[in-house]
Amino acid sequence: MTRAVEDGGAGRHLSASKNVVARTRRAIEYCLAPARLRRTAAIAAVVGTILTLLNQGDVILGGNATSATAVKAGLNYLVPFVVSNLGLLSGRDGEDR
Repeated sequence: MTRAVEDGGAGRHLSASKNVVARTRRAIEYCLAPARLRRTAAIAAVVGTILTLLNQGDVILGGNATSATAVKAGLNYLVPFVVSNLGLLSGRDGEDR
């Protein structure tokens, strides 16, 4: 009898969990390579600045910014950073997925 059958499939679940953790770690390492990080950070900086000016520019320039405005502005940078990294990962021609 195999271990997966003996323990009700828990061994298979642990193996799958380890695989997800390992794949996530490799994806993060891939995205944090200096050349890729420079590219995605530059994209996030440009797009985030444009989004912040469009969405919160009047509040910031009017001197009415609050902590909520700062959170919104931070998300304007975080979202394009995440999206550009997801684009990098989806464009990996089957490399270690």
